[in-house]
Amino acid sequence: MKKTVGFSSIERALTIAGLGPAMLVGCAVHEDTMLAAYLPAPSYSVAMPFPSAVKPQRRAYAPAPQPLMSALDDITRNFNGLVGVAVESIDGNWMATGGLPNRPMPQQSVSKLWVTMTMLDQVDQGKLRLDDPLTITRADFTLFHQPVAALVKGDRGYTSTVGEIARRAMQMSDNTCNDKLLRLVGGPQAVRAFIAKNQLGTIGFGPGERLLQAGTAGLQWRPEYAFGNAFAVARSRLSPAVRQAAYEAYVKDPPDGAAPAAIAGALARLKRGELLSPASTQWLLATMGAARTGHARVRASVPAGWSYGHKTGTGQDLGRRTAGFNDVGILTAPDGRSYAIAVMIGDTPRPPRERQLLMQAVGAAVVSFHGF
Repeated sequence: MKKTVGFSSIERALTIAGLGPAMLVGCAVHEDTMLAAYLPAPSYSVAMPFPSAVKPQRRAYAPAPQPLMSALDDITRNFNGLVGVAVESIDGNWMATGGLPNRPMPQQSVSKLWVTMTMLDQVDQGKLRLDDPLTITRADFTLFHQPVAALVKGDRGYTSTVGEIARRAMQMSDNTCNDKLLRLVGGPQAVRAFIAKNQLGTIGFGPGERLLQAGTAGLQWRPEYAFGNAFAVARSRLSPAVRQAAYEAYVKDPPDGAAPAAIAGALARLKRGELLSPASTQWLLATMGAARTGHARVRASVPAGWSYGHKTGTGQDLGRRTAGFNDVGILTAPDGRSYAIAVMIGDTPRPPRERQLLMQAVGAAVVSFHGF
């Protein structure tokens, strides 16, 4: 029988960093505003392998601090589920890992990062401007979390700017805003081209929110699924066996799968200014710094004087299991040194509070070992 982790290793990491049990945050799942997180079941008929010609951007790392490596191993060892952690020192040129850092995990809303980067890359090329107008109509609606839908009035829709729609996608994890941007930049292939051009490694990108979420439920997307409870009704008519098979297929080979180590490496390159212009880099970092999701994840372990800009992601449930529970971002110390962090739980039956505590323990460990 597989041993499951207790709270000892996680609480120990939090205590080392000065976060006692009274400070542990365990509120309900916040990312994606609790809608996608409580809807069951991934399944896939769409296969999207990583292009064989794409090779990861290789970097010669220095040895990571052994105490941090040991702490990450302690935090992730025997956690009941698939978990991978990667921490890159952006200034110290090392990467510490735990669990399964090179296994592709479901990204879910973490993938909004690559859509926004692709948009900013086109801004840098002069193809788009952040203040270009962009209108969202009812025809653009997706499913699950889409707060922008409340702003769409009648046939006029909601008109804003490319920059504001991107902020909503990144900071509020708005699925409709993200899919609107995705279509604007040229669809999934344009995002995959950006990833390939920059040799970001094992980072996949799925077919867009509508097809991704419909596919995880074993459904073909229909426009009516964007309204009311039509999607939930259609999904509820599937047999338990179909749902189980679909979930297992998604976890095994997620179309939006990405390795934690690749994401940490990409975030480090973003911070170093290797992916976008200085203006676009600063815009994205500031946008991530004002994210409104995931307050009980890594952010809960960030002490005063530090800053954390990030993107979260949460997948659908099947019973007690969740496929994709993530937090990735850049943690910056008061002295200006920073760390790219990717904590990805690809599949687990552990309750949300325990997942959040694991993420907090990773953040606390990085803070604790800052300076090694």
